[in-house]
Amino acid sequence: MAKKNIRINNKTDKPDNIVLRESEIAVECSIIQKDMPNFFLDFFVYLKNNVLPSTRIAYLKDIKFFCNYLIEYTDIEAETIKDITVEDFNKIQARDINYFIGEYCTHYTLEKDNNIYVFENRNPSLARKKSSLSVLFKYLYRDNILEKNITDGFNPIKLPKTGSKEIKRLEVDEVKRMLDAVSTGSGLTEKEIEYWKKTKYRDKAIIVLFVTYGLRLYELHQLNVSSFNFSRGEFKIYRKRGKESIMPLNKSVELVIHEYLENERPKTIEIDPKDSDALFLSLQKKRMTERAIRTLVKKYTSIGMQTARDQGYSPHKLRATCATSLIEQGNSIYDVQNLLDHENIITTQLYAAHKKNAKRELINKFEWLDEFE
Repeated sequence: MAKKNIRINNKTDKPDNIVLRESEIAVECSIIQKDMPNFFLDFFVYLKNNVLPSTRIAYLKDIKFFCNYLIEYTDIEAETIKDITVEDFNKIQARDINYFIGEYCTHYTLEKDNNIYVFENRNPSLARKKSSLSVLFKYLYRDNILEKNITDGFNPIKLPKTGSKEIKRLEVDEVKRMLDAVSTGSGLTEKEIEYWKKTKYRDKAIIVLFVTYGLRLYELHQLNVSSFNFSRGEFKIYRKRGKESIMPLNKSVELVIHEYLENERPKTIEIDPKDSDALFLSLQKKRMTERAIRTLVKKYTSIGMQTARDQGYSPHKLRATCATSLIEQGNSIYDVQNLLDHENIITTQLYAAHKKNAKRELINKFEWLDEFE
């Protein structure tokens, strides 16, 4: 059977790639839901209309995992998840959830394709599973499906306090070394040099965007050519919760993006229509995957820190590098939090809004390339 082309009828102001990704998540959610008990139906409608697609799929995966646990490790008689009944759920007590999260989820194994995978979960992961089940059990109780609200008996999970962990970041000299590597190829192996010659402008643009704006991985991954308005000196990204944010361009970023577009990125006519607007492309002329971007960052950060490749940093550490560098330069913490869309400071965005054009002033004074300092 011939593969069908996907055509997007986009009535929103979101880019097609974001609409497509949300559609793919919706399809994945539907597949999971088909295998779940029928009395979950109203809960699925609630999720669809009240949480973001990424949150919805995370909840569903956690709940499916719990249901599989019920079948395999408890005495309910259901042979499949679909067979689980309301009566089965009404028998579940808070201590059963506490055992599942506090004992089973901390360390378990799964067999797949002749391999045994060992999973270790720490408190942040356990807290997310607890949250998923809390939302489910509270809804089923409010919907008069369950007789009792057992969520008050769920054990608390202690999470690290904000700032209790050491912030992993690059120092200024390490950033300079990293930028030198991506600009000249210094520190790369012979095999890496051959690849770098074909992607050096792309790689440099990616690194400079990360250290200038502290973008999240998915924020950079979803960037399109049409995201940039050079005449207005800005570009558009989509944050958590689907929030649109306009980011000002500085000279360094504008330079590296233009260099990439003019010298390296394939012409639109050569690209599959699905990826024709994608900013960062692989050598196969497809939108780079998040995994490929993560690998790229790990390589260049390892050179910056002069360590082994597997010791390199993730894009999130470049986010920390950006934040701490801006603060060390004397910028207001509220302006920095506004730029990076952090959630760790209460009402940060409200307090940061007091200064007009704060983002533009920050970025215009924040150049990583020597010729614009």
